[in-house]
Amino acid sequence: MYQFFVEAGQISIPDKRVIIFGPDVNHIRNVLRMKIGEEIGVSTGQDGKEYRCAIVSMEEDRILCQLRFIQESAVELSSRIYLFQALPKGDKMELIVQKAVELGVWEIIPVASKRCVVKLDQKKAGSKTARWQSIAEAAAKQSKRAAVPKVTQVSSFFEAVERASGMDVRLIPYELAEDMGKTRSLLERIQPGQDIALFIGPEGGFEESEINLALDKGLEPITLGRRILRTETAGMTVLSWIMYLLER
Repeated sequence: MYQFFVEAGQISIPDKRVIIFGPDVNHIRNVLRMKIGEEIGVSTGQDGKEYRCAIVSMEEDRILCQLRFIQESAVELSSRIYLFQALPKGDKMELIVQKAVELGVWEIIPVASKRCVVKLDQKKAGSKTARWQSIAEAAAKQSKRAAVPKVTQVSSFFEAVERASGMDVRLIPYELAEDMGKTRSLLERIQPGQDIALFIGPEGGFEESEINLALDKGLEPITLGRRILRTETAGMTVLSWIMYLLER
């Protein structure tokens, strides 16, 4: 069953009616070639609910659906994971956003750390963020998420650490960290409902001064094993571990 995201105002519970506007109209009519009576799921991306409905009519600029029932989504993780991702080279961020959304991340915060090769001015940062948000929405649709993770504007490392300071679990993989047993213990202590901050460095890793700042602010350095992982691999590794532990 296909799923689409709509604004809350497009759902009328008293009238049992859902209206779909925008690019999804063409997608439903001409790409998926759906028919009257077929069932789809819609979500606001905010309230954690799935609205099951059937297509009633297709017009040039809208799809009219009849609401059949509402169910609480069971696809979201029991904890909110905030991925603080240092800006990687090339188009790697697009892959990172896509896979992080599939793995259940709640929000993605791009971070301009000292060793980032990519330097974005305000104009470029705005267009990049819009592009990444579009990828996040597409990935949320594909993986049938009940929420569309937000991709924020680019933060400095200091801003990122300050934002994470109030979260319950704060992890920063570091190539000089040791003891996989400690990493395992920290992950296994994560409780449902906790907010989790995960910092991933760029190619070349975080500078020592950034690690020292992170430690001063209470972030826990962890090892990901004996091998050095690429930035696009490191985040996916930890997210996979956390997803496994939260969904047992």
